[in-house]
Amino acid sequence: MAYIQGSYDDLFTAVPSALAGLLDDGDAGASVAVFVDGEPVVDVWGGFADADRTIPWQRDTITNVWSVTKTMTALCALTLADRGELDLAAPVGRYWPEFTRAGKEKVLVRHLLAHTAGLPDWDGAVEELHDWPSATARLAAQAPQWEPGSTAGYHSLTQGFLVGEVVRRITGRSLGAFFAEEVAAPLGADFHIGLPAEHDHRVALTVPPSSRDEDYAASAPGSGTSPAAATAIRVRDGNSAAWRRAEIPAASGFGNAHSVALVQSVMACGGAVRGVRLLSQAGCDLAREEQFHGEDRLLGMPVRYGLGYGLFGNTFGWGGWGGSLVVIDPDGRMAVAYVTNQMREPADDNRGLEIVMAAYDGLKGLRA
Repeated sequence: MAYIQGSYDDLFTAVPSALAGLLDDGDAGASVAVFVDGEPVVDVWGGFADADRTIPWQRDTITNVWSVTKTMTALCALTLADRGELDLAAPVGRYWPEFTRAGKEKVLVRHLLAHTAGLPDWDGAVEELHDWPSATARLAAQAPQWEPGSTAGYHSLTQGFLVGEVVRRITGRSLGAFFAEEVAAPLGADFHIGLPAEHDHRVALTVPPSSRDEDYAASAPGSGTSPAAATAIRVRDGNSAAWRRAEIPAASGFGNAHSVALVQSVMACGGAVRGVRLLSQAGCDLAREEQFHGEDRLLGMPVRYGLGYGLFGNTFGWGGWGGSLVVIDPDGRMAVAYVTNQMREPADDNRGLEIVMAAYDGLKGLRA
């Protein structure tokens, strides 16, 4: 069995066992954390940080969590809303006047968070994602693909720029800077949106599925209703230094399971963790206000979207391309994070769910 490092409560033994099983099945490396009441009951890691399996995964290894980053961006927006600085029901143009072009006057801030704004596709060059002014100007000039708020289509890359520009207009700080100063620093969380070069040596680069190479590209499952013009992101793009430096708040966050679970424990614990309050209970509850329930026209699958998070029964959270996942259970005051550098084919990937179910086994014992 794979060697697992870290610590865990004896009630949660199923969690490191599940991680060991995934590594035994061929995964390169990963970390898992379970926080209950804002404290870690599981904080474990194992495997390797590189495809050649020569660099052991360490306590401070971080990796690209892809769309799990969206939960960090959402937390920033909800924090501003809770402070009264952002009205989620306001037109985006109130904060970003240039955005109102091309029929977007009726796009509301909540539409950006719920993937209902009608701007799901990135049709510029990959390199333009690294240039915030260019990326946001392109989106401001686009026309919506549907009546804003009428349906949903996953804004896989664009959501971060849309929400992030609203945050920038309000605070005068980039999304990455706001997150670093207002969220990560107070909590002591090792999560970054826009990674400084000094952390590069800790990064576990993304490993494509076993039958693929670094040209493996992200694509939405389902019927493929996204226009052919939409730009596909490849593994090699995400592994580039330019991607790490850029702030792409829907997809370029770097962290480990400990940092993801720590930050999202704020949402599981009514807005405060370890004496640090980021928002109120009411502010947390906004995340679970259903904005859309039905089939996502890009993903081709049924979804429930709240404000910045996917809704799953009484829980909420989101996953990233390649398998990383965070699930938040406010009833259990629990946050579960699984972070991996090893991609699998999406149709064959239930790893995050296995970890979450193992965490619930421990929670039942803890609450018994």
